[in-house]
Amino acid sequence: MKLSVKTLDGGSAGDIELNDILFGAPLRKDILFRVINWQLANRRAPARAARQRSDVARTGKKMYKQKGTGSARHHNRAAPQFVGGGAAHGPRARTFDQSLNKKIRALGLRTALSAKHAEGKLVVLDNLALGEAKTKTLLAKLAGLGIARGLFIDGDTVNDNFKLACSNLYKVDVMPAMGANVYDIVNHDTLVLTKSAIEKLEARLA
Repeated sequence: MKLSVKTLDGGSAGDIELNDILFGAPLRKDILFRVINWQLANRRAPARAARQRSDVARTGKKMYKQKGTGSARHHNRAAPQFVGGGAAHGPRARTFDQSLNKKIRALGLRTALSAKHAEGKLVVLDNLALGEAKTKTLLAKLAGLGIARGLFIDGDTVNDNFKLACSNLYKVDVMPAMGANVYDIVNHDTLVLTKSAIEKLEARLA
């Protein structure tokens, strides 16, 4: 399948032949769900454990004699009701990491790319070269392309001026091809790929 290539200024830069393996895969919502769930779970920080009564470094000696003081009958200062004592029913150490087969992860990325192409929300640019790091300039160029929000994926590296210009724009993000992932692709309205990004993705997935 062919798709027209545009320049950042809105001009035409010819056509490009898209790989059917990357951009013609059937929509598998179950695969997208599994991959996104795996991504978000692995982003979670591990839960820290509170110090239990046995973890507190305090003496086990009885505080005072059992009777005759007029005070309550206590024993260990590590009890939860005392300042510095162990927590009662506190959180336990826990990690949320999940594992997912590499083939499923690759299939999820191919499905996400194919879904954007099927929806007509895939744009291919010649490159992301921007002369100056000006947000106003970038907004004018995006308006000419008809893009309000989108994820821009470049090749090995990203143009520094483009990266700086879009850093404070809502839902306009840029990343190298190595960082392409299912969640970010699905989470943006438009997917914009450079020719270099398509070459890197084909080498990675096809």
